[in-house]
Amino acid sequence: MERRSLLAGAAATAGVAVLASRRVGAADAPLAFRISTENAAEHIQTRIVARFASLLAQRTEGRLMVSHSFGSHSFRDRDIVRAMAQGRLEMAVPGTWQLDRYDPSIGVLALPAFYGRDARAYNAVRDGPVGGEINRRLEAALRGAVLGRWIDLGFVNFYGVDRVIAKHVDIKGMRIRVAGGEANLHRLTAMGALPRIIPWSDLSAALADGQVDGICTTHETVASGQMWGQGVRSAFEDRQSFAQYVPLVAGGFWAALPPALRDVIAATWDEQVEGARAEAAIAQDAARRRLIDNGVAMVTPSPEVLAVERARLMAVQSAVVATMGIDPELVKQVTAILARG
Repeated sequence: MERRSLLAGAAATAGVAVLASRRVGAADAPLAFRISTENAAEHIQTRIVARFASLLAQRTEGRLMVSHSFGSHSFRDRDIVRAMAQGRLEMAVPGTWQLDRYDPSIGVLALPAFYGRDARAYNAVRDGPVGGEINRRLEAALRGAVLGRWIDLGFVNFYGVDRVIAKHVDIKGMRIRVAGGEANLHRLTAMGALPRIIPWSDLSAALADGQVDGICTTHETVASGQMWGQGVRSAFEDRQSFAQYVPLVAGGFWAALPPALRDVIAATWDEQVEGARAEAAIAQDAARRRLIDNGVAMVTPSPEVLAVERARLMAVQSAVVATMGIDPELVKQVTAILARG
């Protein structure tokens, strides 16, 4: 099983050997700092990480050879953990949905308890003690380092392909593409959908072949891919979850860096976070307008309708927690935070 075990052997062999041969931190041996992201050039995440990479290159003054590959040109997000373990990649910024197969704790943010809630609910969890605990568990499972605070993509909704989704019942029986995440699969199944994991790089072909009836993603992702040209006809704004990206650095690489260089990398990332989150929110609003301008029908369920659906989905939450192996104590803490509003 890949969870918790993938990096253990690799980090002890390939990663350590590579780091030992590169004389980490030596002035005459600049280090490759390869960053991989999956989204296209126009996507908000790509732009944010590209800006970080450029600034980091300036700040490290030749100590790091910073490069940023996007659009799955180097690795798909589902492959980045292995790539970092093998010393082929130093940093990636995958979506949370790519990580619950290594440690289920991060899946707590995609449980039914969050369905239809606003961004404040997610912020209260991820930026507080629970978020810190999730990061610690991720680092242990991945044998890596979480560089700092996560950045946002935005609310995940349903998008109908060659159809309009007007109400929850319309979702039943639909083949829905998701990017990944065990918790997402459980939630969509409970809603009556037939979820299918399809990487972003394969989605255009899947749409052309008629493999899916809908997509589970965000306004920004649909707009950046101009997916109205591939059959997307409607958006059902049910705020299924709130998509976020986690900055990960290969553990062996990070541990071998001089503390001063680690500080520069971490500080450069951290100073981007608040602006990146605000920029993501603006991008989602702009993407929503762009979808409407290109003929995508926008259906927004009322808070009352979302609350009813959340209550219905809560009936399966305990089973999902048990199936995924999420720590019940973590769920209890999250429940208390959500109850405080």
